[in-house]
Amino acid sequence: MTKYLQLTKPRLSSLVLVTVAVAYFVASPGNFEAGPFAAVLLGMALVVGGGNALNQYTEREFDALMPRTQSRPLPSGRLSPAAALTFGVACVIGGLAILTIGVNPIAATLAAVAAFLYVFVYTPLKRKTPMSTLVGAVPGAIPPLVGWAAARGSLDAGAWALFSIQFLWQMPHFMAISRLYREDYERGGYPMLSVVDPTGVAPGRLSLVFALALIPATLAPVYLGLLGNAYLVISLVLGAGFLGMVIWSLFGGDVARQRWVFLSSLLYLMGLLAFMLIDRRPPTA
Repeated sequence: MTKYLQLTKPRLSSLVLVTVAVAYFVASPGNFEAGPFAAVLLGMALVVGGGNALNQYTEREFDALMPRTQSRPLPSGRLSPAAALTFGVACVIGGLAILTIGVNPIAATLAAVAAFLYVFVYTPLKRKTPMSTLVGAVPGAIPPLVGWAAARGSLDAGAWALFSIQFLWQMPHFMAISRLYREDYERGGYPMLSVVDPTGVAPGRLSLVFALALIPATLAPVYLGLLGNAYLVISLVLGAGFLGMVIWSLFGGDVARQRWVFLSSLLYLMGLLAFMLIDRRPPTA
């Protein structure tokens, strides 16, 4: 079972599920319903895990070239491609069925779009252009929409505010990853921005732009009446801290600085999500 669990990229999948859960609670009109909440988490766990399995199935030959991914079930030979493909497809189909029956068609459709974009658009684009990261940030930002749709049965400005935050956050986060593992990506033949520009200037500037944009984006839920003043203060403090970390990384291309940006991006997101839960102002049903 461990090899199948590794196919799902459990750490990444867990982070996705946290964003789904937070969006559900922020959007909830007040009466918590355990059934739809459990269904959206289970359905999304299967869809996201299945999508990650299909991503590894597609990239198995390239994963074998990179030390960071050589121990994965497929390149290491611990699992056959056919088994991985069957597992991935079954998970996605099962997850979409649960979302359709146990949640609502909107949530299921959004999850299907995210899976399609991730597997059939973003994954092949990674071999072609450094701008694939921007494309990949779209399916990466859809999970909060799924959580919102599960709670409200529709999408409105609040849902898109959470989508924007998740979308913008991913760029400095993944730029740090691409710079941390630049040699791996180059060995695997991926034209990441850090590979195209080994000086780190372009990915650093891109990270700065998106870190700046995050600050006003995180204030949108307050303006919409979804979150309160405690969240407002924390979002500004966290945003300033994360922006400072990104700026600090621009003055040195060493791996240590990129690792700090990566870690701070996770702390930033977790802090932001935590205060969304603590200081939420649920909309009236």
